[in-house]
Amino acid sequence: MWRSGLNSRSTTTAQALKEKKWDALVIGGGHNGLTAAAYLARGGLSVAVLERRHVIGGAAVTEEIIPGFKFSRCSYLQSLLRPSVIRELELKRHGLKLLKPTATTFTPCLDGRYLLLGHDDERNYLEISKFSKYDADAFQAPETLHWDSSFTYWMRDKLEKSVFWARCLRHIMVLGQKDMVNFMDLLLSPTSKVLNKWFESDILKAVLAGDAIVGSMASIHTPGSGYVLLHHVMGETDGDRNVWSHVEGGMGSVSTAISNAAIEAGASIMTNAEVSQLMIGNSGTIEGVLLADGTRVCSSIVLSNATPHRTFLGLIPRDALPEDFLRAIEKSDYNSGTTKINVAVDKVPWFHCCGSNNTEAGPQHTATIHICSESMDNIGSACQDARNGLPSKRPVMEMTIPSSLDKTISPPGKHVVSLFTQYTPYKPSDGSWENPTYREAYAKRCFSLIDEYAPGFSSSIIGYDMLTPPDLEREFGLTGGNIFHGATGLDSLFFMRPAKGWSGYRTPVRGLYLCGSGTHPGGGVMAAPGRNAARITLRDFKKHHSW
Repeated sequence: MWRSGLNSRSTTTAQALKEKKWDALVIGGGHNGLTAAAYLARGGLSVAVLERRHVIGGAAVTEEIIPGFKFSRCSYLQSLLRPSVIRELELKRHGLKLLKPTATTFTPCLDGRYLLLGHDDERNYLEISKFSKYDADAFQAPETLHWDSSFTYWMRDKLEKSVFWARCLRHIMVLGQKDMVNFMDLLLSPTSKVLNKWFESDILKAVLAGDAIVGSMASIHTPGSGYVLLHHVMGETDGDRNVWSHVEGGMGSVSTAISNAAIEAGASIMTNAEVSQLMIGNSGTIEGVLLADGTRVCSSIVLSNATPHRTFLGLIPRDALPEDFLRAIEKSDYNSGTTKINVAVDKVPWFHCCGSNNTEAGPQHTATIHICSESMDNIGSACQDARNGLPSKRPVMEMTIPSSLDKTISPPGKHVVSLFTQYTPYKPSDGSWENPTYREAYAKRCFSLIDEYAPGFSSSIIGYDMLTPPDLEREFGLTGGNIFHGATGLDSLFFMRPAKGWSGYRTPVRGLYLCGSGTHPGGGVMAAPGRNAARITLRDFKKHHSW
């Protein structure tokens, strides 16, 4: 699926890198780095993207690990990609095709019941009524609050555009009191408190709570965990709010479409080009980068799509940065409890709660499937296990089956299953992820638990690919295995991201900018950091060159 010109650095490419002084360099060919490159090139700058791996995409990547099966190895669904980026870069013309699921969430229960939610309000009411008529009535109120109010539209716009808090406060002053109070309650309270106030049935609360713990080590009882819930419900697919879609060809197709737009605008993209050091002149100004193979690439502007930890503690000499800034970066929270398992199976899973064993994919298979997630207690216990240093005994799993809609990623009749599992500590107290037996034991635990809901799942497995927190760090550069380039707690959001006073994409090193998820507005396949950083860079470039 990759363009032949993107797969390797030829001798000619290496020579061209050395001989040219670029207007801007981008470290990392993840979706944000590619987005930044596209906007910079469209702004008239000569741009080179330097990607360490053999493929572009970062965590938004598709790879054929098992012959015939194409895995979205890290990110696995799309909703947060900003409509402005899709429109401005013409990503659909460049090959982006979103596949809207028939249903949105499916939660099977061991007692034979299930909760299947979708796009039809009346059908959702009947589904929730199976567990609580009170909740069916109440469900409409928070749904209206979160994705229909003018406040939410305002928040979505402000998260996309980096603005100072003083300006934000002026907007808050004109909000209705109810909207503002409800939002602050969601932002500051534990998710469990918010959901207990809204609903009574455990299964509905657990389904909604799942979005508040994605990619973190936070518990549903952690104050401020409601923000992650808000972060994950502000997306859309083709104008339909809070719909998470599959992408034809896997998540790598998002990155490929953005790279196509960047190349069309004139950007150059090099893979197998690992940056080992930033070159900084005596005046403290960026002069370019040094690659791992010794190649020096010159530019007075560098945008880093690497994590702030990797950028400032791995690529820059300590004496080039202020001590207070370094301390803030060193203290940043990169804890993650995520292990991603991508599975090739010879048939679609059958969930016994759905009745007859149909071999065809149904609406439930297109949805986000919640395994071991039918109760708040199980989510809490899974987190507590990890806080005790142990992989969860009953991990909370989000299962998706993209091949239920996308026929391009698996052989006929066979399927790709994605398992986003929590919680797994970076350094378990009872073993090591470097031990193959230990790794296999965790994978088999997950598969056996799925068997409780979908009998025969384990026996349908052809092979699998597993990424623990250390794997995510080593292979994809995600410090601590954190998928957001840093925790999304209240102390690391907005003007605090990546450090207090440095949310505006510029850094203490003149000419160096951040364009990844470690800066405002945060993680997910959103592309807002890349777009915003490029706009700031272009503004500075034009100001400097107008002297």
